[in-house]
Amino acid sequence: MNDATIERLIALNRAFYDTTADAFDQTRGNPWPGWRVVLPHLPPVVRVLDAGCGNGRFGRFLASESASQVIYTGVDSNPRLLEHARVALADLNARLLERDILRDPLPDGPFDVIALFGVLHHVPGAHTRRDLIARLAVRLASGGMLFFSAWRFYDFERFRRRIVPWPADLNAEPGDYLLDWRRGERALRYCHHIDPAEHAALIAASGLRAITTFCADGESSESNRYSLLRRAS
Repeated sequence: MNDATIERLIALNRAFYDTTADAFDQTRGNPWPGWRVVLPHLPPVVRVLDAGCGNGRFGRFLASESASQVIYTGVDSNPRLLEHARVALADLNARLLERDILRDPLPDGPFDVIALFGVLHHVPGAHTRRDLIARLAVRLASGGMLFFSAWRFYDFERFRRRIVPWPADLNAEPGDYLLDWRRGERALRYCHHIDPAEHAALIAASGLRAITTFCADGESSESNRYSLLRRAS
């Protein structure tokens, strides 16, 4: 995928979240069941980077479900979602940064856990997705974990019904789609379907050891494919 297409798709998704931030926050208040897999692996004090943190609900989940002391850094490019995160995390040791994780420098770390949830399907270009995983992996502490998800939307008819025609003047890679949003304001978002082969390639790009890969969440308990990876001690 060329740079011009990548920039157009990033701009499309920025506009999507500018339009839907409040509605998105209202529909994304609860934790995903798949997140619970990380809990037994957490150290007593856990430094967390939540890349593409949205409204901060993963930080809220860790604070309520983990026995660890959580030191949380959330990064997102949408200022309205970060406002929601500040409210949700007001009583935590939390740092929130307005940055584009594809274009701006990532926080240095090191981190014991780096989370990347509901993000990869919005990242245009296979090489861009692999690069993001690799850049996050190097910010892990010794023994730290990268926990990422890939949305399996194309595997379900109810999500395929939201696909709209791809513009003729825009390049695409296999698995690239535009989906409409049907809650409140109408908006379009770019989404990429990461199949099992690409998921395996992302694990390989990380240079980390896989602890587990599994599916969870949604009505089917299979909406997201997760991998929990560990850096060598």
